[in-house]
Amino acid sequence: MSDVVVVGGGAIGLSVAWETARRGADVTVVEQSRVGREASWAGAGFFPPGNLSGAATPIAQLRAFSHTLWADWTARLREQTGIDNGYRVCGGVIVSFDNSLDVEFQQWCAEGVSIERLTSESAREVESALTAEFCDAYHLPQLAQARNPRHLKAMRSACELAGVQFLEGCPVTGWDWAERGIIAARTAQGRVDGDQFVIAAGAWSSMLLAEAGLPVTIEPVRGQIALLQLPRPLFRHVIEVGPRYLVPRPDGRVLIGSTEERVGFVKQNTVGGVTGLLEFATSLVPELVDADVERCWSGLRPCPTRELPLIGRLPEAENTIVATGHFRSGLQMSPGTGVLVSELLTGEVTSIDLTPFDPALDESQAAIV
Repeated sequence: MSDVVVVGGGAIGLSVAWETARRGADVTVVEQSRVGREASWAGAGFFPPGNLSGAATPIAQLRAFSHTLWADWTARLREQTGIDNGYRVCGGVIVSFDNSLDVEFQQWCAEGVSIERLTSESAREVESALTAEFCDAYHLPQLAQARNPRHLKAMRSACELAGVQFLEGCPVTGWDWAERGIIAARTAQGRVDGDQFVIAAGAWSSMLLAEAGLPVTIEPVRGQIALLQLPRPLFRHVIEVGPRYLVPRPDGRVLIGSTEERVGFVKQNTVGGVTGLLEFATSLVPELVDADVERCWSGLRPCPTRELPLIGRLPEAENTIVATGHFRSGLQMSPGTGVLVSELLTGEVTSIDLTPFDPALDESQAAIV
C-alpha cells in the first residue's frame, strides 16, 4: 500500500508525485495510457511571468508562485537526471489587431511585472521579422519557455530516482470506500491501495470526481498545433495574439498554436484547423511562408465549467485531493500546483491561499471568492 496514490501522469500528477516523494512519502502514479503523453506533452510550453507580491487574483497568485519555482526546478532536474528541459527566458511580444490591450497592460503594470508598451516601429526593433500590420503591442521580457517532452521526460526520471512507482495502461474505473474515505482505486489490473489519493487526470477527471461524490464537469477542449522547421531562427520572442501564438525554438523550429475546439474526446488534426494555424503564422511573420511543415498534433485540455482550476480536498473524502482543470496552463502552473498539493498531503500550511480553488465551491461561490 502506498502513502499517496496519484491518478494521472501528466505534468500536474508528476509534479505532485515528485514533490511528495521528496518529502519522504511512498508514491504510486496510476496512468490510463502512457505517462506524460496527453495534453502536457502536446502543449507549446511557454510561461507568462508573475510577481507574487503584486498578484491580485487567485489565478495570478498561482501563476506567480509557479513562476518563482521554474528556474530552481529546472536546475534540480538537470542535476538529478542530466536532462535539460529547455527552460529559458526568451521574452514575449503580445500583439493586437484591434487596440484591445489596454486592460491587460494595466493589469501587468499593477502586478509589478516588467513590461514595455510597443509602437509599430519599436515592436519591429524588438522583432524585425514581425509584420507591421497591427494596432497595438507590448513586450514581456521575463516570459519563458520550456520543451514539453524534455520536461516530462526529466520529471519521470526524477520521480523514479525518488522512488515513485508507475502503473501505466491502467485506467481507474472507480473507488473502494471505508469510513475514513477512499481506501483504493479500482482498476482492470486490480486494486491500488493508499492512505491518500490525488485526482489529477486532466480532461478525464469528471468521471473519477463523480464517483468520488463531486459531480463537476471538466470538458475536453481540443487544441491543434503545427510544427515548422527553418534552417535558422527567424525570431526569438514568443509572439501572442489572443489565444494563438508562435513559439520559436533555438534550433529553428517554430510551434504554431492553438485551436480551441469542443469536439469531445476526439484527438486528431483537421484540414481547417491546420490551415488556420498556417495562415495565422504567415500573417504575423511573413517569412514563415518558406518554412517546412514538420508535423502536426493535437491534445485535449481540461476545461472546468468555472474559471479556476480545482485544487483542494474532496468534501466526501478528506483523504483525497483534487488537482485538475488548469485548461491551457497545466505545464505552466505544474510546479506551483505540485508544491501546494504536497503541502496539503503532508499537513503543511500552503504557500498561497487555496480557498478560491476549493473543489466544493460551486460556480457562483468561486466567482465571488
